[in-house]
Amino acid sequence: MKQVFHRAADFVVEYFRRLTVVARRHPLRALLVLPGLVLLYVLALVPFTPGIGDLRKAKSETPSVVLSSDGMVLAEYKRINRRWVPLEKIAPSAVQALIAAEDHRFYQHHGIDLRRTAAALLSTLSGNPQGGSTITQQLARNLYPEEIGRAVTVTRKVKEAITALKIEALYSKPEILETYLNTVPFLFNAFGIEMAARTYFDKSAEALDVLESATLIGMLKGPSAYNPVLHPERALKRRNLVLAQMARHGKLEPAQVEVLAKRPLRLDFERQVEPLGSAPHVAQQVRKWLIAWADQRDYDIQADGLVVRTTIDSRLQKAANQAVARQMAQLQKLADRRRRSVHERPVLQAGFLALDPRNGFVRAWVGSRDFAQEQFDHVSQARRQPGSTFKPFVYGAAFMQGLGSDTTLIDQPVAIRFTGGEVWRPSDTTAPSGLPMTLRDALVFSKNTITAQLILKVGPTRVAELAQAMGVRQSKLDPVPSLALGTSPVTLQEMVAAYGTIANGGHYVEPMLISRVEDRNGRLLEEFAPIRDPQPALPRPQALELVNVMRGVVDEGTGSAIRQRYGIGADVAGKTGTTQENSDGWFILMHPQLVAGARVGFNDNRVTMGPWGPGARSALPMVGEVFQQALRNRWIDPGAEFDIPRSRPPLQREWEQLEDGVKKIWRDVLRRIFSL
Repeated sequence: MKQVFHRAADFVVEYFRRLTVVARRHPLRALLVLPGLVLLYVLALVPFTPGIGDLRKAKSETPSVVLSSDGMVLAEYKRINRRWVPLEKIAPSAVQALIAAEDHRFYQHHGIDLRRTAAALLSTLSGNPQGGSTITQQLARNLYPEEIGRAVTVTRKVKEAITALKIEALYSKPEILETYLNTVPFLFNAFGIEMAARTYFDKSAEALDVLESATLIGMLKGPSAYNPVLHPERALKRRNLVLAQMARHGKLEPAQVEVLAKRPLRLDFERQVEPLGSAPHVAQQVRKWLIAWADQRDYDIQADGLVVRTTIDSRLQKAANQAVARQMAQLQKLADRRRRSVHERPVLQAGFLALDPRNGFVRAWVGSRDFAQEQFDHVSQARRQPGSTFKPFVYGAAFMQGLGSDTTLIDQPVAIRFTGGEVWRPSDTTAPSGLPMTLRDALVFSKNTITAQLILKVGPTRVAELAQAMGVRQSKLDPVPSLALGTSPVTLQEMVAAYGTIANGGHYVEPMLISRVEDRNGRLLEEFAPIRDPQPALPRPQALELVNVMRGVVDEGTGSAIRQRYGIGADVAGKTGTTQENSDGWFILMHPQLVAGARVGFNDNRVTMGPWGPGARSALPMVGEVFQQALRNRWIDPGAEFDIPRSRPPLQREWEQLEDGVKKIWRDVLRRIFSL
């Protein structure tokens, strides 16, 4: 259909060309035909201007918003850096300056000022080009640059005029002013009067005085040419011209203009950046998903006001942000101290993820230490070797084959010869004892030699299959013996999801970030619920046995700082992980209602972290801090227990024995005192 109209328009243009030739020979005949042809030309352009539906949509354009589970705004998806304010929240002096400078007969016309258009046409024909656009015509051009265009042609001016007439039929005069002032560009990524006021004067549009209003309105003639930052002298002259126009049309006294015109430009310039929100990587993930979702249903995520409710808990998210920022600042100092002689400063990065193992709801997600500097997501995108955090899959597979936590293997040197003659000799920080060691103690104290022997008994393929069933579902796992020590790169998201399977009695639940989508009026468009009956990846008895063993990691093993430093007495279990030469540090902690994990490392895994790199020192503090706050504030239940009784750790038993001894001594002392 549009091709037909294009041809019609081309035909009319060609006809006008021929009419010019005819007019030279028969002027009177051409004059009689001209009005009809002009009308035909205008009608041919109508289909190429925005329709009433488009105008209504622009009038009600609302960005989509992303909310946390407790109703906090996490992100907005809007076209430009603009903050819409109603007309009554804009200083009257700005409105008066706009009308005086750009369209003083604004309230007398219906979109086109014929007198001004005629005057502009005569000036242009006499060699002095002038614009005759009304505020409404400028609004049409600003709202629909693609449909109307920017070329200096008759066609563009006619399309602009047609659209202006449509706008005047649909909008009231105050609505036109409000829409114009909220959409006009002011350079430096500031769109609309509110963002302009904040950018150039560090105040709201409501608080602008007459000088500031005149300065901003003066920029509309050319945001770059009359910009007070780039061209202050030119901007000052333009401001004073706007003040003179205001006086000419009765909005200022001439004497007042004389005083005001002598005052300098007083700027308080600061670029306005869009706030990242508390969960920028979540917003990034949701945006990708929402674009695909909206495209299938013919929604515009930047205009249709969709409301996306996520599973994020704003309190946990805030705690996670603070924990990551605090720990990264401390570790970066250590990294910088270690590399004083290196010119290029490597930046340490981290990822943090927390979810509810019962339903897969993601509660907190920190993809990097600073989204403004690093948009790469270290939760879902970064694949790194997980080190010893992979060991629970080996022990889980062993339990499935009938071995128990009390099964013993000899702590001895291991040498495994691969095809081709290469020999793998896993070792620990301490020399092998040559004594029997239970599988429980081997996992609690993260013994590489025992774990290597165990994967040979179980089989690397079975370990890989179990890890995949439990949640490591996107990364490729090489079924080789070294897999036992976490040599296959995986994401933090996969590992936390897999630990969620352990905490959920062996049932895998896919991590879930979005719970529902609503329209701007709160009407439900789609709701997402976790699978009610997830399939078991690990039999429940073996999952509980694995939980019981991993309790020992925090009670007396490599994760004991959870008890000792953070004072967490709740029922938790976890595992640390450190890769070769301390290039990555991991820690994941499980509770019946929350599983959280963190990974720390440089983007270049060839850069190592040094003695502070092990997971217990680098990653554990972030998880420990978040869990400490979650339990202290009762965001999760401190009394919740896994479905297997926990034994008291040796350290706790020693303290209890000491307390009993002290109590006995006091009882003896009191008995003697009262017997005197």
